[in-house]
Amino acid sequence: MKALVTGGGGFLGGAIVRALCKRGDTVVSFSRQRYSALDALGVTQIQGDLADPAAVSAAAKGCEIIYHVAALPGVWGRYNDFYRANVVGTDNVLAACAAHGIDKLVYTSSPSVVFNGRDMEGVDESVPYPAHFEAFYPQTKALAEQRVLTANSAQLATVSLRPHLIWGPNDNHLVPRILARGRAGQLRRIGKRPCLVDTIYVDNAAEAHLQAADHLTIGSPVAGKAYFIAQGEPLPLWEMVNRILASADLPPVERSVPASVAYAAGFCLEKLYTLLRLPQEPRLTRFVARELSTAHWFDLSAACRDFGYAPRVSLDEGLRRLRASLQGATP
Repeated sequence: MKALVTGGGGFLGGAIVRALCKRGDTVVSFSRQRYSALDALGVTQIQGDLADPAAVSAAAKGCEIIYHVAALPGVWGRYNDFYRANVVGTDNVLAACAAHGIDKLVYTSSPSVVFNGRDMEGVDESVPYPAHFEAFYPQTKALAEQRVLTANSAQLATVSLRPHLIWGPNDNHLVPRILARGRAGQLRRIGKRPCLVDTIYVDNAAEAHLQAADHLTIGSPVAGKAYFIAQGEPLPLWEMVNRILASADLPPVERSVPASVAYAAGFCLEKLYTLLRLPQEPRLTRFVARELSTAHWFDLSAACRDFGYAPRVSLDEGLRRLRASLQGATP
C-alpha cells in the first residue's frame, strides 16, 4: 500500500515508517523538516505544517491509508499551540481523507486522554474521558481522538491507538528527560506507594499500528474504536525509572517527597511561570505530580482479541537494546 505517515521523522513515526518499508509498502512522510534517515530508506518526504490544510492535502494525495502520528507533546505551553497542532491538524487529516477518497486512518492517541488524576489499574477502553484536564496536551488529544472516532463511517474506517510511555533507542523525549534529570540529581520519588505503571517499547508500538491497520476496513470490529497499547508488564514506576537510569550507568532515585507537597509545588510553579510569562517548562507541574504518584496499567485484551496485538520485544530485551544504544553499540 501507499501510506502517509504524519510525523514520520519522529520517534514513533520513524519506527512505523521503518516497519512499513521493511514489508514493502510505499511511504510518504509529512514533517516540519527533512530527515536523512528517511532519505536512506527511499521515503518521499514532504515538509509542512499540520495546521495548513493545503499542505496536508497535498501530502495525502495518492495515498491509500494515513497513520496520523504527529502531534505537539509536552506538559507546558499555550493552549492555542496545542489546539492548532493536535486538533486543527487532525481536522485537516480527516479533510484530506475525504478529499482523496482515503478510507483508512490510524490515529496515535494517548492513555492520558482518559486520565482523571487517580489510579488507573487494569482499566479497559470503557473508562470515560474526564471532566477536567490538568494539561493542554491530554485535553487536545482527547478532542482530536473524539473527532477521529466520530468520523468513522461508511466511507472512512478509523481506529485510535493509545500507547503508554513509549521508550527505546533514539527516544527524543522520555528517556532523555529521565537521564538529564538523573545526571543533575533532580529526580525525587513522589509519594511512597509502589504504583504499578506499564510502558511500551517503541517497536511494539509501531507493530501495533501496522496490525491495527491490517485489520481496519469499513465496518470491521476494529473500526471506530480506541485501544490501549502497552507491554503488559507493569512495574512500580520508580523501579522502571531506575532501570532506565541503570542503562546509562546512573544511580537510582532514592530520595522522595510527599505527593501532596509535589502537587502543591507544581501548582505554585505553574502560577509563577504564568505570571512571569516564562517560556520554559517548569521543573514540576500538577499533571506531572499526579502522573508520578498514581498507577497506570491497562487491560490489553481488546487489542489482543481484535487485531492480534502481542508485544514481541520484552521489557528486559528492550532495556538491553536501550543500554546498547546508550553505550554506542548496535542495539
